[in-house]
Amino acid sequence: MLDQQNADELTGATVQDSSGTKIGKVSQVYLDDTSGQPKWVTVNTGLFGTKESFLPLEQASFSGGALSVPVTKDQVKDAPQVEGDGHLEPAEEAELYRYYGLSAGEADYDTDARGTVGHDVSGPTTDEAMTRSEERLDVGTEQVESGRARLRKYVTTRTESVQVPVSREEVRLEREPITDANRDAATTGADLSEEEHEVILTEERPVVQKETVPVERVRLDKDTVTDTAQVSEEVRAEQIDVDADQNVRGGETTR
Repeated sequence: MLDQQNADELTGATVQDSSGTKIGKVSQVYLDDTSGQPKWVTVNTGLFGTKESFLPLEQASFSGGALSVPVTKDQVKDAPQVEGDGHLEPAEEAELYRYYGLSAGEADYDTDARGTVGHDVSGPTTDEAMTRSEERLDVGTEQVESGRARLRKYVTTRTESVQVPVSREEVRLEREPITDANRDAATTGADLSEEEHEVILTEERPVVQKETVPVERVRLDKDTVTDTAQVSEEVRAEQIDVDADQNVRGGETTR
């Protein structure tokens, strides 16, 4: 059970839903006028905590600086929007009761002289001290797709020149005198005749063949590069001043 002692500790505490998911941080705490026990809190939700939603403390538990509530994050985010100005109007509280499935009898809020129900722990109906609160940025990151890269293979054509040695046969006329060694061969046959001798000449010609061979492997890989992104957002902070008569003297003491 949450009590008055928990009220100051709740401000700024992290709120978790029934599954342990973080909902946001407590902005304001509202007390029961009769018992003084915490009954409602407002939670900063949405982008950068700019939205403030009311959340009941029925069956909630507070431990280790975290407030656990038996509702889901989506329930809190979609709760009716009520102005968190330090008190709840009866009609506003009734709407919240209906939304969260509570009956008015589960939390007896008395109406004060202003016709309002409940009050902020830093309001005028508490003790002599005020609680000063401020908003703080809670910035995280999310993974989003920033682009795509793909490998594409296509065929190009180029001309290669290769020097290949080739040989050929050419006719060479040789004359040799008649000697005792070749006389018999030279005088064989008719003394005078007409003859033809044919010599076949050959040559080499380049023959081109092509084969496809693998030359390398190419793949896409990813590197993680860490940069610093600057986020700017307005935050609100409460300030406390002393408004006293001229004959009242005092100073500031820090404990």
